[in-house]
Amino acid sequence: MNQLKLETLLNELLSPHLIKDYCPNGLQVEGKAEVKTIITGVTASQALVDRAIEEKADALLVHHGYFWKGEPSEIRGMKYRRIKALIENGINLYAYHLPLDVHPTLGNNAQLAKLLDIEMLGGLEAGNPNSVSVFGQFAEPLSGDELAARLSIALHREPLHIGDTGPAEIKTVGWCTGGGQDFLELAAQKGLDAFISGEISERTVHTARELGIHYFSAGHHATERYGVKALGEYLAANHGFDVTFIDIDNPV
Repeated sequence: MNQLKLETLLNELLSPHLIKDYCPNGLQVEGKAEVKTIITGVTASQALVDRAIEEKADALLVHHGYFWKGEPSEIRGMKYRRIKALIENGINLYAYHLPLDVHPTLGNNAQLAKLLDIEMLGGLEAGNPNSVSVFGQFAEPLSGDELAARLSIALHREPLHIGDTGPAEIKTVGWCTGGGQDFLELAAQKGLDAFISGEISERTVHTARELGIHYFSAGHHATERYGVKALGEYLAANHGFDVTFIDIDNPV
């Protein structure tokens, strides 16, 4: 498929034009015109770029790409080396950030719900059809320790659990993959029993304790592996691409 046709396909699927983001979504670095082989991964690090080169990929499709708002605009140092490697090897770089978080079936939030067996009920941000944080419920209530164990098994990473004052049973839960700890207060206002995200800040601990809600910090990378993996599997199944997901280890 032509590189620009693939971008159009992805844009039609993920609707980036509907979401205000911190980076450009779509084709970020142009490579060869025809795309057959795609490597997917969470972040376009040098390690992932190198693997794409080894695999002779035509494209790299990631959640965390380049050109974030507020970063230096100069292409030098680490940024230069990454982009140089992509261009010299003709590898297209496609990146989708928030549009991939919020997609109702392929998105990071939806995929995390599937892994944890949560019924998704809606968005936490009232009036926002593309709410980055969502909420739902478990079929059967479970304890904080049981949810921590479920997260550990599903994500292959032990979460940090703040549950000093949380309820004995967790039935309702909010979540936001990646760095969504600042939605915790909104989750508490909605009366949820727990909230899951990838990161934690110093203030998050106090907020969880004072508002009587469980908080689980399960890893930014760990909670965001599954959206881009699902997107790649969709492209392989429906459009015939040769797609391989490569997980570059990241403990954070």
